[in-house]
Amino acid sequence: MKKAMLLSLLALTVSSPALARDTVTMIPLASVLSMPQAQGKLDGTVKFYLAGAKTPEVTKELGEDVSNKKTSGVGKSDEEGCKWAILSALISLQEGAQKRGANAVVNIVSYYKRNELQNASEIECHAGTFAVGVTLKGTYAKVAGKK
Repeated sequence: MKKAMLLSLLALTVSSPALARDTVTMIPLASVLSMPQAQGKLDGTVKFYLAGAKTPEVTKELGEDVSNKKTSGVGKSDEEGCKWAILSALISLQEGAQKRGANAVVNIVSYYKRNELQNASEIECHAGTFAVGVTLKGTYAKVAGKK
């Protein structure tokens, strides 16, 4: 009886990593910015520019920052969960920019597990079995043509 229980426990322990999931999903920044939920949370005083995308002239850099956000993936598609996590990260970057007097966050890269991924239009997101996460790194800046 003990032997059968130990074998069952061992089988569960060995198979547990197979339950872990880490699906990479690329989400267009434009699709997050156009979410109805973004309209109430991103006030337009701070603009976001991914590294490699066309960016207005940077007149002053005001420091670099990282935003790491997660959300529950339960009951959401990977895309939906990723959009929520990205929106949360952008809100955090917006707050940091406003505190520093910046009107933009430029050179934004995906920075999941400290691995930089530059994409001029999309953000890397990781969806697991229960949680969805995104990490963004960017530079606070004042850009020309923006108040």
